[in-house]
Amino acid sequence: MSGVEVRDQVRPSPGVEDVVEEAVAPPWMTVLHNCECHTFEQVVKQLQKAIACSEAEGWEIAWRVHNTGKAVVKIGPEAECVRVGNILAAIGLVVTVTQS
Repeated sequence: MSGVEVRDQVRPSPGVEDVVEEAVAPPWMTVLHNCECHTFEQVVKQLQKAIACSEAEGWEIAWRVHNTGKAVVKIGPEAECVRVGNILAAIGLVVTVTQS
C-alpha cells in the first residue's frame, strides 16, 4: 500500500446543476436633447434609423424633445445605447449616453 490515503470522493449528484449567479449591469440610456438646429423631419428620420421606430413614434419623440428639452430614446445595454447615440449624433443631434 502506498503512503497516500484515499478518502471519500465527492461526485456531483446526477441532475444537480451548479447555480451560477451572473452580475447584471445596470441599464444605460440614450437621451436626445433639444438643439433648435434641425428640422422635425431630420430628427424623425434619424430616430427611425437609430431606434427603428415608426414615423408617428418619431414625431411623438421629436415633439417631446422640443417641448421638454430632452427625451430618453433608448434604455438597454451600454453598447446598444452607444450605437443609438452614434447614429443620432451622426447628423449633429445633441445626445448623452449614461447609466440609469
